[in-house]
Amino acid sequence: MSEPASISTGIAERYATAIFEIAKENNDLAGLETGINDLAAALGDSAELRDLIASPLVSRAEQESAITAVADKMGLHAILRNTLGLMAQKRRLFVVPQLVQVLRDMLADERGEVTADVSSAKALTKTQMDKLSKTLSERVGKTVTINATVDESLIGGLVVKVGSKMIDSSIRSKLNSLQNAMKEVG
Repeated sequence: MSEPASISTGIAERYATAIFEIAKENNDLAGLETGINDLAAALGDSAELRDLIASPLVSRAEQESAITAVADKMGLHAILRNTLGLMAQKRRLFVVPQLVQVLRDMLADERGEVTADVSSAKALTKTQMDKLSKTLSERVGKTVTINATVDESLIGGLVVKVGSKMIDSSIRSKLNSLQNAMKEVG
């Protein structure tokens, strides 16, 4: 991971932990999740909002008033709204996308869920997805949601990432291993 991305994730994790703990104490994780989803949708839909949180040209006060106005208009969770205002004061709004992702991961973990990123050479059928999900759930001990993508360069097989673990059973990696072994021989 690059250093700036690592720093941004670290900042996001500290804010996310505080938000999550407060929401958990108030028994309002569902309200927090709704707010996170609304915020993520707004970030995805609005270039102006993305520019607001990333622009160093906008003053702290302008960022704070704009982000709290947006949060009020959206009806965001109070904890989330207050944190966004604080982040604007501290010039930390640029980590909002990472904050959303970290909070989603924390909520999923609280529910006993984990997401597996699966790349395959061809699109997986429903039956294959169900079987893979069941197998991964048994190995991980949590409910597994599969995020499937197609990568034709794999030739065949799968690349599965669950958290920090990766299983690469693709033909491409096997061919690369064979090529490396052949280089060592002679």
